[in-house]
Order: sequence, then structure tokens, then C-alpha cells
Amino acid sequence: MNAESYLKAGKIAAQVREDARRKYHVGSTLLEVCEKVEAQIRAMGAQPAFPVNASLNEIAAHYTAEPGDQTTVKEGDVLKIDIGVHVDGYIADTAVTVCYDPKFDSLVKAAETALAEAVRMARANTKASDIGRTIETMIGRMGYKPIQNLSGHSLQQYTIHAGKSIPNVWTIGSSFALQPTEAYAIEPFATTKDGMGVVREGKVKNIFGITSRKPSKDKDADSLLEIIWNRYKTLPFALRWLTDAFDDEARLRRTIDVLIKKKNIHAYPILVEGHGRMVAQAEHTLIPNESGSTVITI
Repeated sequence: MNAESYLKAGKIAAQVREDARRKYHVGSTLLEVCEKVEAQIRAMGAQPAFPVNASLNEIAAHYTAEPGDQTTVKEGDVLKIDIGVHVDGYIADTAVTVCYDPKFDSLVKAAETALAEAVRMARANTKASDIGRTIETMIGRMGYKPIQNLSGHSLQQYTIHAGKSIPNVWTIGSSFALQPTEAYAIEPFATTKDGMGVVREGKVKNIFGITSRKPSKDKDADSLLEIIWNRYKTLPFALRWLTDAFDDEARLRRTIDVLIKKKNIHAYPILVEGHGRMVAQAEHTLIPNESGSTVITI
């Protein structure tokens, strides 16, 4: 673990998140939202760990802007902005929900309160299942439902989801304990009482990641795969990050499709609340110790 890199990434992520929280996004396109956040991360001396997720309303996660995306934030929208920052591959992951409908302010508060309680109890040897119970209890107490099939996660260098999950509900059975040698993202998602409380995969897939560097035997595809690896390693990327690599977008999309079919890259679908209800998210990254946690994204 490189604590110095984690702390630097966390400091930048926190600043970028708070700037995004304060900004008035109504009238902006999702492309503008994503590109401004990513530009700020780079200007502060780090790199995006994944394309900024700008997920509206019932979309819980995994939407990032397409090239030329004209989807616009409107009054009444609930916008989740999920930000990843890395320094030498060490990742800080944080999120904020910006709400433009007062009736969902308390939904946002439920996610944020659950996060605050989870962070307060997290320390070395805390069981992940106990964190899940705290999140579920706090969200339920405020009259909402947690999204049970979304979870927090362990982090490793150049790996966002490093194999351990921190649930947003109480889970029965074996559970791991937090270790002081690891970083963890805790991210409650809350929906309304009439929501399903689970997400399903949507049709849109506009975030990708390398799964294999095995040659595809397609010249364009192998060339693009090398570019992706050199730029992003195993971290997720967006199509709009690669428009400089090919002379036209249609050719780039065809080449991405080849790499998906050859199983060189994986496409992440958007995640949508099962009953189409509003979703709010809050997230911090922390490193536990014996007396509590260092929350690097505060």
C-alpha cells in the first residue's frame, strides 16, 4: 500500500466532488459535466480512475457521457456524480448526489446519513456484514430502501473492484473483516419505499475495461488494444477518451465491438432501479486502523 498516493488521490477527489456538489448543473449536458470534472482531476495532478459516472434519476450507476452526448440536466432531476481519482494507480472513489427536486432531498440525506454512520463504525477488524446492517438500518429508519445488489468494495493498485464487497444490507453467513493494509470504498445507494430495492442491467453500455491482451488478429483492434493498455492499464475507460486514436467515430465503435466479441474488453451496462424509482448515492474511500479509519475523501 502506498499511503502517500492514496492520500493525494483522496484530497483531489474530495475537492473535485465538493466543487461538483456546489455547481448548478441544470442546463448543462452530461458531456459537459463529465469533461469538466475529468479536466479538473487532470489539472490537479492526477488522472481519472474511471470515466465520471453521471447517472440521472432511476439510473443508479455506470452512465458516462457518449461523444457529443446532448442529454441535459433538467429541473427535477436527481444526478449522481461518481468520481474516481488515481495517483500511480492508487484510487480514491467518491460520489455525491445533486438533487433538483426538493421532494427527494430526504432521499439524498438518507444515503449520506447511512454513509456517515458506516464510516463512523469502520475500523480494522470491523465485519463488512455489520457495515451493511448499519447502512440498511439507517436508510430504513429514514423511510427508504437500500439497493441490495449494489455494494462497496476493496481497492488495489489499478483495480477498482478488488474482490471484496461491502454490502448495503445485512448479510447472513461468513463475512470478511476490514484490514489496515487495504483501502475500501463504502457507497450506500437508496431508493424510495415503492422501489424494488435492486438494480437491473440496462441496454446502454458505454464504459469498458480490458480483460485480456491476447492478440485478436485484427489489425485495428490490436492497435487500439495497445493504446488502451498504455493509457489505462486495467482501469475502465470511455469511448470519448479514444476519439483521438481513430479518424472517425464509426470506425472506433466497430473496433470496440471487435474487441468485445473477442473478449479482450468488457462492456459495463448501466444499472437501473428495478421499478424505475429515484436513486441517491453517497460514497467515501477509507483506510481502516485500530482506532477508526482514515477517510481519504473528506
